[in-house]
Amino acid sequence: MSLLGIDLGTSGCKAGAFALDGACIAQAYREYDMLHPQPGWSELDSGQVWRQTRTVIAEVAAQTRTDPVTALSISAFGEAFVPVSKTRTILDNSILCVDNRGQEHIERLIKHFGLEKLYSINPNLLGPNYSLPKLLWLREHRPEIYQQAEYFLLWADLVAFMLGASPVTNNSHANRTLLLDLNRNDWSDELLNWSGIPCRKLGPVVPGGTDIGTVSKAMAAELGLPSGVRIVAGGHDQCCNALGCGGISAGRAVYGMGSFDCITPVYKKPADPLSMLRENLNIEHHVLPDLYVSFLYNQSGLLAKWFRDTFASADVPPPGIGIYQHLEAELPDDPTNILVLPHFDPPPHHSSDTAGAIVGLKTNTTRGEILKAIYEGATLYFMQGIASLRRIGIDTTSFIASGGGSKSDPGLQLRADILGIPFIRPRITEAGVLGAAILAGLATGALQTPEEATRLFVKQDRIFTPNPQRHAAYLEKHALYQQLYPSLRPILKHLP
Repeated sequence: MSLLGIDLGTSGCKAGAFALDGACIAQAYREYDMLHPQPGWSELDSGQVWRQTRTVIAEVAAQTRTDPVTALSISAFGEAFVPVSKTRTILDNSILCVDNRGQEHIERLIKHFGLEKLYSINPNLLGPNYSLPKLLWLREHRPEIYQQAEYFLLWADLVAFMLGASPVTNNSHANRTLLLDLNRNDWSDELLNWSGIPCRKLGPVVPGGTDIGTVSKAMAAELGLPSGVRIVAGGHDQCCNALGCGGISAGRAVYGMGSFDCITPVYKKPADPLSMLRENLNIEHHVLPDLYVSFLYNQSGLLAKWFRDTFASADVPPPGIGIYQHLEAELPDDPTNILVLPHFDPPPHHSSDTAGAIVGLKTNTTRGEILKAIYEGATLYFMQGIASLRRIGIDTTSFIASGGGSKSDPGLQLRADILGIPFIRPRITEAGVLGAAILAGLATGALQTPEEATRLFVKQDRIFTPNPQRHAAYLEKHALYQQLYPSLRPILKHLP
């Protein structure tokens, strides 16, 4: 028997099957593109994502005939929902968190409740990136879709529903809607009443790791899965990443590297949640019970993809060499003299009146220097957040690296040098896929405890230790970086 993990990102989806001894039997990946129908709008073609998801599942299923899948779960990016009918028909595109629609509803929400009251119910840092403002925008501007939709499901639960599960929302994803009462671990009556969104359109809240059904006979036949495969409620990708990296106890921290770079510390529920608000930190349920996480994130991977598509679209790497490995061969050894403001899309919890900037270019600047400066800027962005974590007693002595970006030796060394913190790379870096598979195993009894699962599935590959000289240079560079946004903000807010 084997366990199937599925992981959906904003630029591609993956699937992987794992034997009960921790061995990876099969993997598959497909990419898709972000759509920008208007300036400031960012969407995914929901139908295309679902087709690509079916493709990776079928490809993995075909390689597990001798070790058939018995259970599956899904990890997915947060906030973005899909309108779907009762008969499992997808009705519209999926609006992404980097889309700027709905800001006016956040302003209304703050005016009505106040920041501290809102945080006491749903401890997130307010901005238009969450599901609630997008739902309200959809109700106003596409009322026919809003009325036609039986459910609005976030991607992990949408895929589960399309495969045959009950329509639910797992609690870590429910938190990303802004409509969850964290203490009750259920939808907030106050926030639902204010929004006017019926609870029935969201489905009941269930903890990650809940058995929610079986793959339908039709889907099993289409995808080549055995009959009776159990579907287990998954979770927000960074929470599944934490599980797949061994982040199963307070004090661990994961550095996810995919479309977004995301730092995810794991901890027990804070005694003083408002101290987290004062440090500009959110609180969210882990996929494991009685544990919580916060997120520091930006779209580093999407910036790397933009660089690839803009500066290297004609490059053909040698056989066996990936495009990013090919490009990273051009990175200089030392810190660059270029500063990058990584606001190419509005960062989390910033106003939309900003933009990216590359400062310090000269006629002899190389392509490799620009790429390294992009990596540097996206990492320097996190230094303030790490200081905030330390002020409230959440200290990080090492990061466990996960995601596609963690396969890059230069990328991990650069981040260790900038932050002054060692990075540990596990042998299996696709931790969202692995975490979802582990969750499926724990829910169905194939795996007994998170500790057992970690011993079997999470093995260390390599440690990247900070270079003291380079870290000192990056501390000086961070002092300049801190001046970049305040200096440029009066100009950037006037750029379309």
